[in-house]
Amino acid sequence: MTGPDGDRDRVPRRSPGDREEGSAELRRAVAFLGWEATSSRVIEAGYRAGVGVGLACAVVVAFVSGPVPGLLFGLAGGLGTVHAVHRGPVWLASLRRTRALGAAPGLVGRLVLRMRLDPSTERAVRFAARTGDGPLAEGLARRERSNADGPTSGLREFAREWQPWFPAIDRAAALVRTAASAPPERRGRCLDRALDATIAGTTDRLAAFVGEVRGPVSALYAFGVLLPLVLIALLPAAAAAGVPIGPGIVAALYLGVLPAGLLAASAWLLSRRPVAFAPPSIGGDHPDVPERGIHAAVAGAGIGAVAAAVAARVAAGWAAPVAGVGVGTGVALFVAVRRRRAVLSNVRAVERALPDAMTVIGGDVAEGVAVETAIAHAGERLDGATGELFELAGRRSETLRVGVREAFLGRGGPAVPVPSPRVKGAVALLSVAAREGRPAGDVLLELADQLEDLRELESDARRQLATVTGTLTNTAAVFAPLVGGATVALATGIDTVDAGGLGAGAAAGADALSTGGVDGSGALGADTGGGGAGSKSGTGGALSVPVLGQIVGAYVLILAALLTGLATGLERGFDRTLVAYRVGIALPTATATYLVAFLGAGVLL
Repeated sequence: MTGPDGDRDRVPRRSPGDREEGSAELRRAVAFLGWEATSSRVIEAGYRAGVGVGLACAVVVAFVSGPVPGLLFGLAGGLGTVHAVHRGPVWLASLRRTRALGAAPGLVGRLVLRMRLDPSTERAVRFAARTGDGPLAEGLARRERSNADGPTSGLREFAREWQPWFPAIDRAAALVRTAASAPPERRGRCLDRALDATIAGTTDRLAAFVGEVRGPVSALYAFGVLLPLVLIALLPAAAAAGVPIGPGIVAALYLGVLPAGLLAASAWLLSRRPVAFAPPSIGGDHPDVPERGIHAAVAGAGIGAVAAAVAARVAAGWAAPVAGVGVGTGVALFVAVRRRRAVLSNVRAVERALPDAMTVIGGDVAEGVAVETAIAHAGERLDGATGELFELAGRRSETLRVGVREAFLGRGGPAVPVPSPRVKGAVALLSVAAREGRPAGDVLLELADQLEDLRELESDARRQLATVTGTLTNTAAVFAPLVGGATVALATGIDTVDAGGLGAGAAAGADALSTGGVDGSGALGADTGGGGAGSKSGTGGALSVPVLGQIVGAYVLILAALLTGLATGLERGFDRTLVAYRVGIALPTATATYLVAFLGAGVLL
């Protein structure tokens, strides 16, 4: 049974009391994700979460700033939570489809290559489905199984399922089906056009996305980063001008409202990305990825404590928690995913030279050399990770007298710790070539060309997106911390002038924040008990320099994490390993930049 758009052939299990609610989009998303819950349960969970979050926000803000702000924040928080929970499955499904569609050129390429060896659509579909991973390959395999006893291969139904999100795949499937019945002299042209249609469709959609996303990213940068930082810079001037702004309002705005808005905008931008070339999935069961949770926590806590102590001694006492959290969290993330990142780098190294390996093997096979011997020759001629992989496979095949697939992917095979769909597809085609013999040499050479085209397609997509994501990355690690640190230094300078009694205007501004001026302890307008109106403004008391420094520091760290995650997701697809790795680098960098800017601006002021 399929959903309204055919995303899945199964729907979530429902109890007799369940009823289907929500939009068709939500039902499709829940079915596509394969959740056990129904859309009605998602809606119910959203309302419950909204009530809980709304009450919590209302109580906290009312305690800090009064009942009216508490009511407003509670209402906003509750409604926002309800909407987030209800839209969450749709966003997750869109993100998963985006990652899945990055495999479309590879899947069509495998169809084309198998058709060149044997013009049978059924065999080509079976080969492409079983040599791939992800929702696309799963959907094709499901259609192939459902049509196993019928006259069709299921390719048409599969293309119609994904056509709303990637129209080029429907055209490519039609050309592949046409090639099956075309004369040999025209078959190659149909297959070439099928692959060209997929690559052109991917390129056009990415180019259109880059053009469309520039405006929203600029708006996010202006209203989520630039304007808030400018407003932070005006806080000391507002204090000097007699405008009472308390820490409760500043904290609620910069640690609550703005991060929530940035998170929502980031989710919206990521959901609009049409195609993502997601890196290979590296699970916790990978032999080269040991459990690093305890090591990461210990390293993060230890280095974070050292960073906090150094910041308190060199910069200011209030900087200790900012440095501890920023550096400690970043180090913990870096240590936790470092081994996964190393495996990913090795996979990329193997994929980089895979076209060269296929060229060497294809040339030998076309000359009449056995595939097993050609694999060993490729291992001898190539350097690096790819050469080592093929050398080990050739040696294993010769020693154990096993076939190509067993030599690469059998128990203890050299390709087992390389979770790459491209390597897996190449090995599968080599296995077929070992049966076909010399005629498969030209197909292996074409595989090399396809792999090179896919690599160039990915590189071009990243170059285009780098023009958009570069600003976000630099802002997260450098620009925002620089402005934030200079702002806190400016506030400290005003505080020092007021404490020394220099400037009646500045002193008057301090009196407007509290009734007694500055007590010399680092507070802008610390209350000395005069009982003036400033101390009862409902803003939670005076905005002291330590509080301002910690709020700004926390906001800088939030920006570093959110903007880095957004830039990584736009550029490469939202992959947890890459996001954690880059955020793990961005957080300590932003922390150091923030504190250095505070110290440097303090010297100049």
